[in-house]
Amino acid sequence: MAISREYPVVPRQSTLAQLPPESPIDAQDQISELLSSASLSRLVVLDDDPTGTQTCHDISVLTVWDIPTLLEELQQSSAPGFFILTNSRALPPIEAERLIRTICENVLQAAKIAGTTVDIVLRGDSTLRGHFPLEADVAQSVFGLADAIVLAPFFFQGGRLTINNVHYVAEGENLVPAGATQFARDATFGYKSSNLRDYVMEKAPGRFTPEQIHSVTIEDIRVGGPNAVCEKLLAIPKGGVVVVNAAAESDMHVFVAGLLQAKSQSLLEGKAKHYLYRTGAAFVSTTLGIRSQPPLTAQDLSLPKPRQTGALIVAGSYVPKTTAQLKVLTDRRGPSGSNTLAIIELSVEELIASTDQSESVIARVVKEVESHLLAGTDTLVMTSRRLITGQDELSSLAIGSKVAEALVEVLKRVEVRPRYIIAKGGITSSDAATKGLNIKRAMIIGQAAPGVPLWRCDEPTSRHAGVPFVVFPGNVGGEETLCELVAAWS
Repeated sequence: MAISREYPVVPRQSTLAQLPPESPIDAQDQISELLSSASLSRLVVLDDDPTGTQTCHDISVLTVWDIPTLLEELQQSSAPGFFILTNSRALPPIEAERLIRTICENVLQAAKIAGTTVDIVLRGDSTLRGHFPLEADVAQSVFGLADAIVLAPFFFQGGRLTINNVHYVAEGENLVPAGATQFARDATFGYKSSNLRDYVMEKAPGRFTPEQIHSVTIEDIRVGGPNAVCEKLLAIPKGGVVVVNAAAESDMHVFVAGLLQAKSQSLLEGKAKHYLYRTGAAFVSTTLGIRSQPPLTAQDLSLPKPRQTGALIVAGSYVPKTTAQLKVLTDRRGPSGSNTLAIIELSVEELIASTDQSESVIARVVKEVESHLLAGTDTLVMTSRRLITGQDELSSLAIGSKVAEALVEVLKRVEVRPRYIIAKGGITSSDAATKGLNIKRAMIIGQAAPGVPLWRCDEPTSRHAGVPFVVFPGNVGGEETLCELVAAWS
């Protein structure tokens, strides 16, 4: 079977206009009702980088997974679930496998002690990069074979839509098939297929027959509603994959209402259905019953006025969108613009040349950052923008890790408390949170901009406790989003 069928770029507006009208059902009310009445499992979201919190608020994220911490989270919190930041997307396959196994075994152990059941969500990239099916295989080896793996990468705020099983990335007024985007050419996690059925066959060759890959269509969702979704899920034979189509937030709400209905019904019938989820962020917030709220403002956060110190922005992501966003930020607020931003560039060539050279670069940068922050100037520390890759996937990952380590080292050594911190890029923000700021448990307090999570950690053991921490994904927002956020919070 050909697994790299090509699909055309399509105009967004007219493509969406041809779909059936969105469901009139308030599926979010149904979800809230099911979550409060049915004894459903707690959701434990293993996030392969910290950007999966991008549609959530008032829910915790753990960066450690020892059994006592997990037990405390399961026993104390009344929330329907929580996140564990694994950052496994930054790891080679063997290390990712070991990590996910440890976390799953600890979660299972903690759940048994707490006398509760859990469902695992593997929150992955909405542009399909990551360890699939490896992480799903590991989770099933610990929790048992799932009735189905639910594949739902839809993420409306990022313009990731799935229509007729083809996953699209919105670019301007067009929808570009995922396999034709720069994400599909990722040095570590590249792929060819835009059709999710083909994508499963490509990533898991020989594992599934085409008959084992099912889909819940937009017609099922918009015409049939939660009941049709429920019936379809209950009828699927064990061990397959379910592709979820969605082109609007209401589609995901209807799908999840149908899914929870199926779980609740199967529970009542004494043959509880157990699904494993590989999804984008939208599935997570919907399944946790979290309703969207507007981004938080500087006023909401009570940022110090007048400012005592500057904000600190660290950027390590190399996706073209980040580079474009940094250009707008530096052009408008750097020396050639309003001159309200200090710009410090870390040379990747110097960082990877030798340990001594790397150390002297870091020491110099820390000194500069502290002086700018004390002067009340917002400060950007970014890696030089020419992407340097290795001979293969693993050596490219190693260079990326070296650069991330340098950014973390800068954060670790900066003693001046910044007004707020922005970490740009998934791996960068994960390392910034765990290694740079020593965060073990944080609250997701909302979004700084659509699809851009905002955390706060009040633990006395963390660095700069209470400082707002913005997890800014590499590939979210328009070219001006980062600059607009810095301007609005200034």
